[in-house]
Amino acid sequence: MKQKSMFSILALTVLPTLVGCGSSDSSSSDEDSVTLEVFNIKTETAEQMDALVETFEETHEDIQVNMTTVGGGTDATAALQSKFSSGDEPDIFMLGGLADAQTWEHKLYDVGGIEIAENAIEGTLEGATLNGTVLGVPMNIEGYGWLVNTEIFEKAGIDVASIQSFADFEAAVQTLDEQKAELGLDGVFGFSGGETWVSSQFSSNFFAPEFNNSLKEAYEGETLELTYADRMKEYADMAVEYNARPLEAMDYSTSVEELFASEKVAIIHQGNWIVPTLNSLDETFAEDKLSIVPMFVEDDTEGKIVAGPAWYWGVNKDKDQEVIDASIEFLNWMYTDPEAMTSIINDFEFIPAYTNFSSDDITDPLSNEIYTYLNDGNTVPWVHNSYPDGYGQNTFGVNLQAYAAGQISWDEFTSTLIDTWNDERK
Repeated sequence: MKQKSMFSILALTVLPTLVGCGSSDSSSSDEDSVTLEVFNIKTETAEQMDALVETFEETHEDIQVNMTTVGGGTDATAALQSKFSSGDEPDIFMLGGLADAQTWEHKLYDVGGIEIAENAIEGTLEGATLNGTVLGVPMNIEGYGWLVNTEIFEKAGIDVASIQSFADFEAAVQTLDEQKAELGLDGVFGFSGGETWVSSQFSSNFFAPEFNNSLKEAYEGETLELTYADRMKEYADMAVEYNARPLEAMDYSTSVEELFASEKVAIIHQGNWIVPTLNSLDETFAEDKLSIVPMFVEDDTEGKIVAGPAWYWGVNKDKDQEVIDASIEFLNWMYTDPEAMTSIINDFEFIPAYTNFSSDDITDPLSNEIYTYLNDGNTVPWVHNSYPDGYGQNTFGVNLQAYAAGQISWDEFTSTLIDTWNDERK
């Protein structure tokens, strides 16, 4: 599949911890200076973003950028809504797909004509385009699925590359469990079901094919049938049974930093955004031990991962034009300036969503692996961002917790998913 067309099928929330800085109001108090307020929820790249801002300000003395980062297990959506309700509106903020684009449509500037929108790889603007208007530009491409520690698999006598079917994956999990003591594992999985955004992402694997792997169809879908509920149950039951600790209570930090990075679990459900975190804990882990295993949903032997733009930058249209212009200048700079582009690839470990980058520049092995899945057409889009408002976390995530804790049956779980979806879309 050609590089442009391969993206045509593509398109955390997380509770609030403020780790950024800056004043609350954007400012153009004098003719020569503008202060931008940027609302970022990517806590795992907060340090890289702060460094990038410093580089920008060195060559743009007339623009100051205050970066506020909210996330890390907190509800960033609620924090953003609170800022707008209080009148403390950011100039640039992040959108999680079509549902967010609709929520904030009345506040968003049309960015379809800016330089980076014109550079966007075909299909990557779909997740922030409503009624023909481009309301956001992609931050990057992200992919997720079962992230695995290949070294642990090898010690158990399993070649990760040989997992070519659902049966292969199931057998690998059982083998790892049988050797859990010898391998020093607390469990096979470290699924952080206590984070409903993780569960929401998990659901995309099973919901996407029902909507023909289309963000638009999922966004407009009036009914849900859960065509792939049986396979979803098989994967969910494995994670519940073989999780290191109760799935419904495990948080992100425990999963990624305490268990996976310290090799106490072999499998987690995450994406390439955790690479900077892993690098900060063990600079060899992501390079030498990290890989991704697809899910076999539509077919027992055709595995796919979820990949596409997860987040988009939106610009507040209610600001003064000089603030809007400065916001666009900052966004364009991030993805066109050579020094910034190098940082996007090497420091952020991003897979770029823009044609002016070269795939040859992607140095992170996991990102290259995800890029290969994209190239081969073995991906489904981030459809959980096209669900009814709050559905992914508050309906799917919360009820998966209840199922994992034995509080509801699988039939009750799926009935709730179907009924809530259909009621929301009436």
